[in-house]
Amino acid sequence: MTLQMRALAVHLFTATGAIFAMLAMLAAVDQKWSLMFLWLVVAFVVDGIDGPLARRHHVKHYAPEFDGVLLDLIIDYLTYVFIPAFALFKSGLMDGWTGWVSIFVITFASAMYFADTRMKTLDNSFKGFPGCWNMAVLVFFALQPNFWVILGFVTALAVTMFLPLKFVHPVRTERWRAVTLPMALAWTFFAGWAAWVDFHPESWAHWGLVVTTFYLLFAGIAQQVFPARDARAEE
Repeated sequence: MTLQMRALAVHLFTATGAIFAMLAMLAAVDQKWSLMFLWLVVAFVVDGIDGPLARRHHVKHYAPEFDGVLLDLIIDYLTYVFIPAFALFKSGLMDGWTGWVSIFVITFASAMYFADTRMKTLDNSFKGFPGCWNMAVLVFFALQPNFWVILGFVTALAVTMFLPLKFVHPVRTERWRAVTLPMALAWTFFAGWAAWVDFHPESWAHWGLVVTTFYLLFAGIAQQVFPARDARAEE
């Protein structure tokens, strides 16, 4: 296989996320929430793998006809934002005006964030909450908090999208990666397991989701509070 074909294959692999997004959406329309989240977890795995593959096979050089960043953003908006927002609205977790407010806030704020050229920090972390609503909504489904609690979290996360707060990238943020990457893998496992058991309230996967979510949310902020000695690693 030539270098060009390998690079093109990476783009094709990334594009499979659109298929998984459609499968998730079809499940969501039928209100098969566990199946929807299983497909979103598969898409999440693809999203975690395609980046390292793209850098390894130098897709910008060997397959420049396709914009991998744009392709990734299109699929991410579907799987990270649009489908989870739909599920949150239609599931009954948020009734009445709170549901409308949440989906408008999530979709609008995320559209602006995804188009923001300043979303990445110098150490390849995210500046502001990176619109991972798929992760947040899955935790809501698992824990079933009061709708006021959900509204509070949605509002807070949307606000932090535009604040100078750092959120780690599990693969590309080098600092603490030895902990962050296993935490992200663990979150993926717990998310898949929680969906597999149809979010059973006594599932031990829920505790795993709480612990790993807490770390992934606050690790970047902790790095800002306790900066690295090498100032070049920070903003």
